[in-house]
Amino acid sequence: MIPKVNADEKAILKNITCFSLDMDGTIYLGEKWIDGAKDFLEAVEKAGKRYVFLTNNSSKNPQAYVEKLGRMGLDVEESRIVTSGQATIAYLKENFSGKKVYLLGNELLEEQFLKEGILLDEKTPEVVVVGFDTSLTYAKMCRVCDLVREGLPYISTHPDYNCPTETGFIPDAGAIHAFIHASAFRYPDHIIGKPNGDIMDYLAAREGVLKSETAMVGDRLYTDVAAGVNNGYTGILVLSGEACMKDVETSEVMPHLIFTSVKEMIPFL
Repeated sequence: MIPKVNADEKAILKNITCFSLDMDGTIYLGEKWIDGAKDFLEAVEKAGKRYVFLTNNSSKNPQAYVEKLGRMGLDVEESRIVTSGQATIAYLKENFSGKKVYLLGNELLEEQFLKEGILLDEKTPEVVVVGFDTSLTYAKMCRVCDLVREGLPYISTHPDYNCPTETGFIPDAGAIHAFIHASAFRYPDHIIGKPNGDIMDYLAAREGVLKSETAMVGDRLYTDVAAGVNNGYTGILVLSGEACMKDVETSEVMPHLIFTSVKEMIPFL
């Protein structure tokens, strides 16, 4: 049954103590606030609750998000930012400790990996990691396809096909997966980001939150909402980004709640 839009008839939000918020398409588009998003953040804190930003976008590190939000007039600490890049680093440390990694990612992601002690090697890697590489070149695509074709373990930060911007959508990591598959005939062996459990377990452990008291709020059904619904969180869809009600009608994943934007959640906090 599709939930009524902009309603919380079961008072679900009253029992939420932490809001895990997607960023692109949920809180902002480009560097423009989605109407009422900043008011929502203030309302969450006023209600004695807290929020963290959880993004699949691995083209930026936490500091870049802190700086971006600062330019937009919101001062937050790095501890409020959780990225698929961070969760991927944690996964590599646990499952591929000491292994050399070929990273298809931009400079910010490379810096983050190196800072956390991940060994990056373009010549003789033992693991391939694909992120949202906004510095993508044809030479990079040729190299990553060669390595995937050779059979190396193939990990990706997240599955999103598109990234929303102020002017529309740009190809994201999922589109890069499709390119690699067309040439090397493999999709990633393991994907860390939403909707998969790795990033949601990482979030709960790092933040010390109970999944049953945490809401995953986002604009995509197949990543954000699925991440919440399938991993013990409350899954909330906002219609301010990628998904529309027509998508909900045909979705295999059903949100617990639907709002036109985070602004409409304020009265129910």
